[in-house]
Amino acid sequence: MKTKIIKAIVQALITAFVCFLWFACNSKEKVKQHQKVEMTAADILGNPNYLAISYGGYRENSRDIQPTIEELKDDMKLLYAMGVRIIRTYNVQPQLPHASNVLKAITAIKKEDPNFQMYVMLGAWIDCLHAWTGLEPNHDIESPNNEGEIKRAIALANQYSDIVKIIAVGNEAMVKWATSYYVQPNVILKWVNHLQELKKKGELPKDLWITSSDDFSSWGGGDASYHTEDLVNLIKSVDYVSMHTYAYHNSHYNPEFWKIPDNQQNISDIEKIDNAMLRAKEFAMQQYDSVKNYMKSIGVYKPIHIGETGWATTSSGHYGVNGSRASDEYKQGLYYKHLREWTRKAGISCFYFEAFDEQWKDAQNPNGSENHFGLINLKNEAKYPIWSLFDKGVFKGLTRNGKSITKSFNGDKNELMKTVLVPNTEYNR
Repeated sequence: MKTKIIKAIVQALITAFVCFLWFACNSKEKVKQHQKVEMTAADILGNPNYLAISYGGYRENSRDIQPTIEELKDDMKLLYAMGVRIIRTYNVQPQLPHASNVLKAITAIKKEDPNFQMYVMLGAWIDCLHAWTGLEPNHDIESPNNEGEIKRAIALANQYSDIVKIIAVGNEAMVKWATSYYVQPNVILKWVNHLQELKKKGELPKDLWITSSDDFSSWGGGDASYHTEDLVNLIKSVDYVSMHTYAYHNSHYNPEFWKIPDNQQNISDIEKIDNAMLRAKEFAMQQYDSVKNYMKSIGVYKPIHIGETGWATTSSGHYGVNGSRASDEYKQGLYYKHLREWTRKAGISCFYFEAFDEQWKDAQNPNGSENHFGLINLKNEAKYPIWSLFDKGVFKGLTRNGKSITKSFNGDKNELMKTVLVPNTEYNR
């Protein structure tokens, strides 16, 4: 009898222990799942499972016509299907409620589907005095509008703390070729420090990351004229550096890498094109390294991610048939592939520019390159870089503007290749 009782007790203890282990493991898994949803910028940036992209949802040739919440929801679902988990927006200007509406759209989807994840790098636009007014811009004094822009970004970051994980102070706001509006680094530094101070006071989420998103040269990777004390202090103040690199534009402005080497003159046209796009990738990598090396020279070691890079598919100007001949979907596809492969392997987030074509950017010139950087065009066609996603069926059941996504060129690569030209550097600039 005693033996039976002892066996029963032992069995009960074993069962209880197994149940305890199951409960503990299950609880840990639930905690992990919860943590996965409540990601921070530190968790997201450099994470290959959180693909990044630059996003504008404008369909029309003027930003006066704002996309609706439902249209923005459609876009978020398309991006999610593509594997995107963090998007970049550019401004929170009161007359352009695009960014705040994006946050509303994401919130609405999350209520419908608690497992939906989409995070935002929220841009606050920064200008100099008299920018966009017709008056001579004063690059040494900031616009009085900047204060309101920062306040609105703060309000949105607090209201949507589950979505907004980064605030970017300015977009290409320090680079001197932005002659219409650029400011000196001390202006960006002022607002970055302000936001960092609010984090310390608990008036912004402590895990919110602050940066500025600018050309590689503005971060010290180019001309030495940018190497100022204010820039050093700015690099020390941001949580990470968000740098831009555009081999596409440099195929015209700095085309040495675009030129076909003498020892490759006799290879096939497709080999010349493929090799040029490998050099374009190397060009981007070199600009990234130039920023990294400058930061190292001032004793700063912190993350660097790519806030913008991209490749347009149409150009009536510098990058078209009478220019560098950089613009087509085949080259865009190679650039997209190369950049994604490099940055994934290197642990770099790349906010690829951009998700959808936007025709407002060069409204008077429909074939202007600025209108054609998207991976999906305004005819709801997935361009060549993401044909493989279409083939996998990721867009099934999803629409944009009430229409299904199809493939450009009807998926006929032979037709696509008829539009592809060999790189050119011999033309009037």
